[in-house]
Amino acid sequence: MKKKILFLHGFFASGACAPARVLAHYFEGRAEVVSPDLPMHPQQALDFLRQLCATEHPDVVVGNSNGSFLGQILVSENGLPALLGNPHLEMSRFLSERIGTHEYKTPRTDGRQQLTIDQALVDEFAALQRHQWDHCRPEYRDRVWGLFGQNDTVAHYESLFREHYNQVYHFPGGHTPTDEEVLTYYAPLAERLLTLQLH
Repeated sequence: MKKKILFLHGFFASGACAPARVLAHYFEGRAEVVSPDLPMHPQQALDFLRQLCATEHPDVVVGNSNGSFLGQILVSENGLPALLGNPHLEMSRFLSERIGTHEYKTPRTDGRQQLTIDQALVDEFAALQRHQWDHCRPEYRDRVWGLFGQNDTVAHYESLFREHYNQVYHFPGGHTPTDEEVLTYYAPLAERLLTLQLH
């Protein structure tokens, strides 16, 4: 039976983002990459992902930035192995510096290309952050892997990640990986997670 990877995109991206497309091409014929558009509101996004996992039964979760923030909470609840790229573990700080209206970087399936960040959204993320480690368990320390860009100027949370998980990798890139970096670093690590059968 073909394996399944759930990819979780960053805050301004969508399920059609370049990393998802590159992963889908890399695993073509070997694993299916499911890459949905994530709801903007974090609790709504988590509820959506819990339901998605119940129906799609992914084998591995791969995320980037806000997708990794949400992914950590998700997999600490359900025990799935995960590769979390540049996890932004203080999304409220990221968003508080970007109050206003923005454009999504890639097309969304609902056709909506604008989003508005306000203080209420910042507060939603802050509330979730306070409980993001509630379900961490010692037996998951080696099944959730962190991948950190050495030139990331947006998120610097490797030390916080290491407080909860053991497996840390690096790549010589920034916060948003290039197609080549996804091929060279993200995809092979995701493949290793698939073959380890950690769950």
